[in-house]
Amino acid sequence: MSKAERTRQFIIEQTAPIFNKLGYAGTSMSDLTAATGLTKGAIYGNFENKEEVALAAFDYNLGLVQEGLRAGLHGGATVREQLLAMPRFYREAYPHFCQQGGCPILNAAIETDDAPPTALRQRVQASLARWHRHVARLIEQGQQTGEIRPAAEAGRYATLFIALTEGGIMVAKATGDPAALYTSLAHIEQLIETELASS
Repeated sequence: MSKAERTRQFIIEQTAPIFNKLGYAGTSMSDLTAATGLTKGAIYGNFENKEEVALAAFDYNLGLVQEGLRAGLHGGATVREQLLAMPRFYREAYPHFCQQGGCPILNAAIETDDAPPTALRQRVQASLARWHRHVARLIEQGQQTGEIRPAAEAGRYATLFIALTEGGIMVAKATGDPAALYTSLAHIEQLIETELASS
């Protein structure tokens, strides 16, 4: 990694939690210089503008979440275990999410929901679509192996799992009480065990 690449990575790692906590529009250039200890010129020497830093920070924050999810998924020997890895990951990772400002997908989605289409909003939509496809494919894979009931609508359950997870995080963050998230995650586990799993 070159010196320029190391500097760019340093800026991303230092500013990612700031963007996630303060919002992409709410984060100022002075917030970025304070977080990195670099001048505005040094930051703009590595990024074209603040939006480019924000997009890189979102990608970095999202990557951290995906890395944790992947580790759990790869640890599952069966489709059922892989599906159960998602609620388990969010239950275990929630305290860390709170320290980092919350779920990057949820934060960026709420910030951009009424805004005109932006690169950040497109990133959010793409990440949700990938998550949905992944869960739906996993369910379909389980149907092929006989682990999941053939009549289960993969897309419907993928939507439910994502909505329960992100909705649970939103209520937990808003109330300062993780109970809503834990209840939502327990419901996902119940759906997997009672409605999806073949008996």
